[in-house]
Amino acid sequence: MATDMFHVDTVFLRRWFVLFFIEHGTRRVHIAGVTRHPTGPWGTQQARNYLMHLGDRAESITFLIRDREPYFTDSFDAIFQAIGVRVVPALPAVPRMNAIAERWIGSCRREATDRILITGARHLRRVVDEYADHHNTHRPHRSLRQRAPDQVTELEPPTASSKNNIARRDRLGGLIHEYSQVA
Repeated sequence: MATDMFHVDTVFLRRWFVLFFIEHGTRRVHIAGVTRHPTGPWGTQQARNYLMHLGDRAESITFLIRDREPYFTDSFDAIFQAIGVRVVPALPAVPRMNAIAERWIGSCRREATDRILITGARHLRRVVDEYADHHNTHRPHRSLRQRAPDQVTELEPPTASSKNNIARRDRLGGLIHEYSQVA
């Protein structure tokens, strides 16, 4: 498991921060929260909420990789250490140590937030949630043999043939297109 935070500037020149968690094995992303002022208590509460959301799956977490930012406090770490998770702070100036989270930030920026004029917190949360849903349910990943994180248990990704019809679904107002086979 890894966690990180990135910022998005709105059209009204306000900076908002997005906290997310990503599972290393499946590349599944969970958006924890959006805030204007990330603080230690806010981050700790988001960690509690995330673990409650996971339920019994939280026991399968072994490590949590995080940055050395001031909003990742000792109380944030204690939430995970209480269930037996070893918290690993990334070394200073070593972004490759948290490469999977950094890669997701880059994808989210390139494919969604840099292409939309964000107006505020609700709009940002909607855009990031929609992109995370696209990432988890549809976007193929090389490390998962061209499957989406929610399709890891499927044997093979579907292949198109000339007899199948293809349906297109637009997401984020047509910014992202998803294609699927129609019987």
